[in-house]
Amino acid sequence: MKKKFMIPIAVLAVACWAPAVLATTTFGFFDITHNSTTNEDIGEAQLLVDVSNPAGDHNVLFTFRNIGSSPSSICDVYFADGTLLSLASVTNELGVSFKQAEIAKVCPPDLPGGNKITPPFHVTGLFKADSDAPVQPNGVNPGEQLGILFTLQSNKEFADTLASLADGSLRIGIHVQGFANSGSESFVNNPRPVFSPVPVTVPPTALLLGTGLLGLVGLRRIRKS
Repeated sequence: MKKKFMIPIAVLAVACWAPAVLATTTFGFFDITHNSTTNEDIGEAQLLVDVSNPAGDHNVLFTFRNIGSSPSSICDVYFADGTLLSLASVTNELGVSFKQAEIAKVCPPDLPGGNKITPPFHVTGLFKADSDAPVQPNGVNPGEQLGILFTLQSNKEFADTLASLADGSLRIGIHVQGFANSGSESFVNNPRPVFSPVPVTVPPTALLLGTGLLGLVGLRRIRKS
């Protein structure tokens, strides 16, 4: 009987220490090459990157999405400076095939047009990945997405990455091809998020109430038995 009674108490103890749920923040992109107004509008309207930390505070996942219907394909991804330590892995969703720089040579090696902006965009180390040949079909086309997971510097956390994106000390560049007019454009993340929900923390009082009720239910069942 004592073991049964301890179960709700254990649940209560764990629940009271429940951490905040860090929400995903979404960033858009702005064109830096301006080769075509049409392509610029398409890219800025339908290309996004979600930033989250599903593996814990010392990891950050960048999920690149193409949410529109107009022909376009993210073929190269580049990261400049910031809080990142190393590129951990690339996750290819259905229809996408990317390799990171440690595995295969990325071409072009730097973001096209990146040296024309202020400050110039230069890739940090091997923080880049591109689609396999044929590059446009294997890139991130409409309805597709790509995940790139990084580990963070030892003294940095997920919140530091969001702050670095906001102040421009960490920048993300993408090279986009596959437009209907066969052109290409380069984009850099917009420092201001498109969507940035407030992290959800369950108040201790709510946790106490919910788990306390659970304990009463368990105790009632024990008495009946």
